[in-house]
Amino acid sequence: MTQRKTILAIGLAITGFFVAAALLALVWTPYDVAAVEIAGRLSPPSAAHWLGTDQYGRDMVSLLFAGATTSLGVSLLSVGAALFIGVPLGLYAAAKGGLIDGLIMRFGDLVFAFPSLMLAIILSALTGPGASNAIIAIAIFNIPVFARLTRGEARRVWTYDYIAAAQIAGKAAPRISFEHILPNIAGPLLVQATIQFALALIAEAGLSYVGLGVQSPQPSWGRMLAESQTLIGTAPQLAILPGAAILLAVFGLTLLGDGLGETLRGARGA
Repeated sequence: MTQRKTILAIGLAITGFFVAAALLALVWTPYDVAAVEIAGRLSPPSAAHWLGTDQYGRDMVSLLFAGATTSLGVSLLSVGAALFIGVPLGLYAAAKGGLIDGLIMRFGDLVFAFPSLMLAIILSALTGPGASNAIIAIAIFNIPVFARLTRGEARRVWTYDYIAAAQIAGKAAPRISFEHILPNIAGPLLVQATIQFALALIAEAGLSYVGLGVQSPQPSWGRMLAESQTLIGTAPQLAILPGAAILLAVFGLTLLGDGLGETLRGARGA
C-alpha cells in the first residue's frame, strides 16, 4: 500500500512539475526564446542565466520551459485525439461484433505492423514537417491502441447482469455503451492514456530530432537535441539538458501510469 502511494506520488510530482513549467511558459519565460544574442553565446551558468546559453545566445531555462509547452502539448493533443476516435470505435466494435468488429481490429493489426516511431516518420514525411502533422501521425498509431483496449474491456462488461437489465429496459446499445460501459472502463483507459502520453513524448522528440516535427524557431526538446548535436564535444550541456528533460518527463509519466494501475487494481481487490 505504502509503495503504491509512493510511486503514484513521485509520478504526480514529476509530471506536475513539467506540466506547471509548460503552462508557465505560455505566459512567461525569463527571456524571449526568439531573441538571439551572439555576443553571449555558449555562456556558462550564471546568476543571469542559471543553465547558461545556447549557440545563439538564448537562455537555456527559457528554452527548456518553452520546449516543455511544445513537446507536452503535441503529445497531449495526439493522445487526446486518439482517445476521441479510438474509444468510440472500440465501444462500437464491442457492441456490434461481427464484420464491423473484424474490420476495426484488422485496421489495428495493419497499424501495429509498423513500429510506432517509424510509422510517425513515414506519415510526417508524406504530409510534410510541422507540429500539426506530428500530432496526426502520432495519433494515428494510438487510435488502435485505445480501440483494442476499449473493445476488450467493454466486451467483458457487456456480460454483466446489470447490462442485461438495461437491455431488457429497452435501452439502445449506444446509450448502454456511454452510460454504463464507458464509466466502468474509464480506469484502464486513464492508465493506458498516461502510458501512451509518455510514448508520444518520445515519438515527438524523435520526429523533431530528424526534422519532421516542430520546426525552428519554435523550441521543443527534440529540436534542441538536433541543434546541439554538432556541439556535443564543446558544449555537451546543450544536449544533456533537453535529453534529461525528456528522460525525467517520461520517467514521471511511467511512474504515474504504474501508480494509477496499482491503485486501481488495489481498489478492485478490496
